Order: sequence, then C-alpha cells, then structure tokens
Amino acid sequence: MFEVNELILKKAEELGFGDVVVLSHEESRRQVRFANNEITVAKNWHSRKVELFVEYGKRIGSTTLMTFDGETIERSLKALLASVKSLSPKEDYYGIAEGPFKYRDIPETFDRGIVELDEPNEYVERAINAALEEGAKRVAGVLYTDHNRLYLSTSNGVEAYDEGTGVEISVRAFIGDEESGHGTSSSRVLDRFNPESAGRKAGEIAKLAVNPVQGKAGTYDVIFDPLAFANLMSYMSFMASAFAVEAGFSFMVGKLGQRIAGEGVTIRDVGNMPNAYGTRKFDDEGVPTRETTIIEKGELKTYLLNTSMARKYKRETTANAGLIMPRAWNIYVTPGDHSKEELFEEVRHGIYITNVWYTRFQNYVKGDFSTIPRDGAFLIEKGELKPIRNIRVSDNMQHILEGIAALGRELHQVHWWEVSTPVFTPYVLVKDVGITRATK
Repeated sequence: MFEVNELILKKAEELGFGDVVVLSHEESRRQVRFANNEITVAKNWHSRKVELFVEYGKRIGSTTLMTFDGETIERSLKALLASVKSLSPKEDYYGIAEGPFKYRDIPETFDRGIVELDEPNEYVERAINAALEEGAKRVAGVLYTDHNRLYLSTSNGVEAYDEGTGVEISVRAFIGDEESGHGTSSSRVLDRFNPESAGRKAGEIAKLAVNPVQGKAGTYDVIFDPLAFANLMSYMSFMASAFAVEAGFSFMVGKLGQRIAGEGVTIRDVGNMPNAYGTRKFDDEGVPTRETTIIEKGELKTYLLNTSMARKYKRETTANAGLIMPRAWNIYVTPGDHSKEELFEEVRHGIYITNVWYTRFQNYVKGDFSTIPRDGAFLIEKGELKPIRNIRVSDNMQHILEGIAALGRELHQVHWWEVSTPVFTPYVLVKDVGITRATK
C-alpha cells in the first residue's frame, strides 16, 4: 500500500496540491453471530481503502478511493481538484504536521494468535454457557475479530505504519419479553479477552429484571453501569473535539478553563494505551499519539486538536487528527475509591441503569439530551433492587458531569456499536438525574 500512497502523492504534487495526506487501510474482519443459544452466521471480510485529504490554496477537500490503478487515481485527483477549486478559501486553515516522527511500539495491541485464529466459535460457546448458567433462557449476540494495517504518507515527510488486532463480543441474555441483560468484552490480545464475563453479566441482569413494573418519573440519584455511562462518555468525546465546538455541536463552547464537572472528575483521552481498542501509534497526520487531559478535577483543560486547529488556538496539537475533525481514541474516566457494593450502599432511594441507547440531543450547545434505558433497570430502595421498565433519562450533559458524586475503583473497557469510541469507566453515582416516563 505504500506504493499506492507514493503514486497518489506524486500525482497530487503534479496537479499543484499543497498539503496532502494519504492514509491507506487494510482490514480483515471476522464475524460470528448467534441467536437462541446457537451460532447462526459466520462471515469474513478483507477490504482495502485509501482516505485522501488535500489542500489547494487554503481550500480543503477529501475523498475515499477503493480502487488503486493509476488511471483511477489520476481521474479521482482531477475531480477532487475541480471540486476544491470551486470552494472559498478556509482562512483559518493552518496546515498539517511536519515529519518525520519517531514511533514506539505500544504493548498489547497486536496478537498473532488472533490473526491465525482458526475457530473463534469456542469463545461464543463460552459466553452462551456462562449466560445460561446465570439463569438466561435465550442468548444472542455477535463476536468480531479484527486485523488492521495502516499506511500513512504525507506531503510533509511523514511515512508511518501500524498494525493491530482485536477481539470483542456483545452478549444479550433473555428470560421473557421484558427481561434482558447485556454484557461486553473487548481486548486487543486473546489472553485478556473474557467472553465468560460478558455472558455472565448479561445473564445476571436478565435474571434480576424478571417481572418489571412501570417506573415513576422524578429526580433520582442514579448509578450508571459502565455500559450505560460509556454511552454518555462516547458522546462527550465527540463534543470535546474543536470541530464540534466550532460547529455548534457541543456544550463546551466558550468554557475552556471553566468548571464543567464535579471536582472529583478527571477525564482523559489516551491514544497510546495498551490493550485499548482505539489505540494507534499515530494520528491521521502522523503525530505520535499521547495522553491528553480533557477535564481535570472538573475543569475543562483543552479541546481535542489537530495541527491546524492547534495553531488557531495557539496551542500544541493533542495528536487527535482527523484532518477535518479531531477525534478521541480512548476515553479514560479516572476511577474513584468506592467498591461497587459501597456505591449501592450510598443510595437509599435511586435507580440503577445497566445500559442505554437512542441517546438524542435536543440542544447540543446547552447539552440537553434524553436516552432510553435498555435491558434491566432497577429501583434501588435500601439496598434492594426492584426491576422497573418504560423510563427515560432526560437531563443535561454538563449537569450529569457536575452531579457525579462517587466513582467505582474498577475500570471496564466498553466498545460496541452504541459506543464507537472506546471508553474506560467505572460504575458512576450521579446525583439528581431527571427521569421521565418513556412513551410507546
């Protein structure tokens, strides 16, 4: 793929482009789906694509190529040139990073065992059996294995390569029509993968959720399971991007240096974390990934930046390019000092939410949102869990962050289709959360 990159860079230079970034992807993915306690579908994909970013007189554009012969490349570049020439200059564009850079290998991001894995079905069977042992009647879900290669070349002297693997499973356990639980496990290496824990958790929650009653609207102290809180943090990570801020899709607009969360809250993006599903050696400009503190003891310290936006804000890049839109790699919610049991002991009358989906924002700049609990949800009364149904979280993102009263000490990595940015989070206790009745 580096030969393809070099051809694109050469043709782009001949056509008069300025900054050019060529990021080639080669992906092998395997999927095993299961339902009613049995494997139903197994698929394999192998794909290649090239993501291309260009600049011409401060006019910027991008495209994706799926075929790589010289004629297609030249035709695509000429079409892209005609397109960007029709645009107005982006006066606040300040260029891409200048290479070369040195890169370090990051532990636990590549496992030859995943590449050579012949039979992933055994991991599915282990997850199904664990859920059934906890009392589930039906188990469904999906397992993926991934082997990815990245080839990066830029007009500013960067040439970089990264290779990674991953394995993850999402398990749902059912007892009846309204009793379900969900568990996940994600790892970059096989010996850290735990499908049994995903199945066991799904089965436990489903069993607890038997015979739910209608939940009542009100304001409650809420314990968010890592699966549920990760969903909210994934959206928060998008809002931390300088692009989202400038586009009006963030409650963080104009709040640098201000308190936007409880004093005990510190949240980082860690692009070079071992065994984290979003970890890479470099961002889309080739800058080596790093740890960036977004919120420290409740104070908003920085937005996520690429080189151009960093120069605009008179800061250093946070190594989060996306050329158009900086993005998080792995969100890390700094844990607290509570055990899971201690968190529940602190709640005399509240709600435990195990999972959410369909998170929607009514006002991005204010941070107003609603989200629907999925799978088991429980009223907490004097330490006892009573299953409830048909409720909705209706609150504000900053209010949620400000209301964090306690954090568990154990972190959980969450990554599935509702949490596209991996999140490491403990159980979280949030005070005074708005709960409304969901409509059917």
